[in-house]
Amino acid sequence: MPYIEGRLVHDADAHLMEPPHWLRDYADPALRARIAPPGYVNELKQTGDDSQLADLDATFERLAGKHRSEAYREAEAAEIMNRKNFAATGSFLPEHRSRAIDLIGVASQLLFNTFYNRRLRDWEHGGDLDLAYGAARAHNRGILEFCEADPRLLPTCYVPLVDFERARAMARESLDAGAAALLVASGCPPGHSPSHIALDPVWAMAEEAGIPIVFHVGGTGDLIDAAYFQNGLPIPADFHGGDENFRSVDYMGIPGPPMQTLATLIFDGVLDRFPELRIGVIEQGAIWLPSWMRQMESAFEAFRRHEDRLKALSLKPSEYVERQIRVTPYPTEDVGWVTEQVGPGICMFSTDFPHVEGGRRPYERFERSLGDVDRNRFYAENFVDLMGRGLPSL
Repeated sequence: MPYIEGRLVHDADAHLMEPPHWLRDYADPALRARIAPPGYVNELKQTGDDSQLADLDATFERLAGKHRSEAYREAEAAEIMNRKNFAATGSFLPEHRSRAIDLIGVASQLLFNTFYNRRLRDWEHGGDLDLAYGAARAHNRGILEFCEADPRLLPTCYVPLVDFERARAMARESLDAGAAALLVASGCPPGHSPSHIALDPVWAMAEEAGIPIVFHVGGTGDLIDAAYFQNGLPIPADFHGGDENFRSVDYMGIPGPPMQTLATLIFDGVLDRFPELRIGVIEQGAIWLPSWMRQMESAFEAFRRHEDRLKALSLKPSEYVERQIRVTPYPTEDVGWVTEQVGPGICMFSTDFPHVEGGRRPYERFERSLGDVDRNRFYAENFVDLMGRGLPSL
């Protein structure tokens, strides 16, 4: 019996857990020596086997054997939402991911990496274009191959926006290879705005292909100034029990970059020029939407008499949001209240599987706050609108 029963549900945020040499192995040979594995300290705690960090290959060989064991399979259905990170079914073995989708009870999963959003962003800002685009290409190869295991897995391919010509080429390459969505950093690329007209070919290709642009948490650099933690008190552990993820204070900074980027794209006319383009804001919450939309309306009223770009817009800023932007709330947020403020067509369901922060019972937690929200739109239709032709007939 699956975790979710009795309704059509699409999962707008799910992940693979990349093994140690995942990115390196998909990179071109000239770059492999420059790509070190992630740390894995907190994630391996979930498996009960964090004692062999010095020998990651042996550790992951044991983990794979455990996943293939009869004892692991026997408890799989009951434990599908309890096992997290590398302990979860299909988290790093693609041949097992179909079982995870069946046991969760979703019709599709939009798939993201776990360990590389920050690194991809940092490489994009690091000044070495060969490394930035080479690492993005390796990431995309890995995501695409993992998703070959099941057509219900929808791959997100990263496109660095730092260089206009290479961004266009990477977008074209990703679309031709089968990307279901183009992933870009939530924050500003180095040296120019994400709304720069030289990036219009990227948005045009996505619109023509009928697939979305997506942002995801982790791709913005530091969320806040690190000095906020220098308060004379011990720094608390993150929710993994370690120090690699965010805490309550920097959690408050998560919406900042997507709010600024989206407002810039709207004010500079990108969404006006590409009315069929869809943008997904994934794992960055939704509680900020009502005040942000009203702030944009206030800015529009204050500056449109003096700014030709605002005079040229055919809609109010909030109307572009309603038409083209879709967002995944956190299960701790009051989705019913958010939807009352911004309308029924923006928020989407997600599990964040197999991450700890998604929780063991996301469906129940969302249900507690939905109230009179149109559930068909929240669980399925808004995602279908976002994905367009990126969602195959299943």
